[in-house]
Amino acid sequence: MWNDIIDLRDFYDTGLGQTARRMIRRQIRNIWPDTSGCRVLGLGFCLPYLGSFQEESERVIAVMPASQGVLPWPPAGPGLVCLADETELPLPDRSVDRVLLVHGLESTEQVRATLREIWRVLSDGGRLLVATPNRHGLWAHVERTPFGQGRPYTPSQLNRLLRENMYAPLQVSQALFIPPFRSRVLLRSASAWERMGARWFPAFAGVLLVEAAKQLYAASAGGERKGRKRSYLPMPQGFNRQKSD
Repeated sequence: MWNDIIDLRDFYDTGLGQTARRMIRRQIRNIWPDTSGCRVLGLGFCLPYLGSFQEESERVIAVMPASQGVLPWPPAGPGLVCLADETELPLPDRSVDRVLLVHGLESTEQVRATLREIWRVLSDGGRLLVATPNRHGLWAHVERTPFGQGRPYTPSQLNRLLRENMYAPLQVSQALFIPPFRSRVLLRSASAWERMGARWFPAFAGVLLVEAAKQLYAASAGGERKGRKRSYLPMPQGFNRQKSD
């Protein structure tokens, strides 16, 4: 079941949500330190994490699942967000270089179809970065945050799922070792929790981050699905298969 867009927005407006965003964004940027010249797609609820890619990337766009809802983004300038079914993205084949999937994989009821659709829009050699709740972490078992909703994963489950859907897992990282409580004392010590947890208790992180590369040797996932009509929504000008000169 998808988190409601208002609940997601309200969570990230809290002190706990801002701390979670900071810790997760740090790991995302450790994995993708430079996206210069890349076309970046954020799928799910990625708005808290996309801003840092805007200045360096060629294009950045957010697609929010229809069952979740949508918010305007960015706050200023032309809109770069649209609403779509996660299994029918309004993008051409091989039109993006990086896909960031946050608050998405654990919520969709069509996991394989979603991963295959991401495969379709990824360029050859493109990268997918998935952030999901960790089944062994405390955050997955506390329902008052978005990370306590949906289907959590273990690293082995997530790696296997990606391999079965034509991705090659490249690296696994973790974030959110701080307990999911709103104590100001805890929030002030979040960085210390992250350092200690990453060193001594990596299996108990709240969030898993797995980067994977699109594989090309498997049977093609491209092309139209028979019997289904793909609907396309407006998207930012220039966000197509060919990069700008």
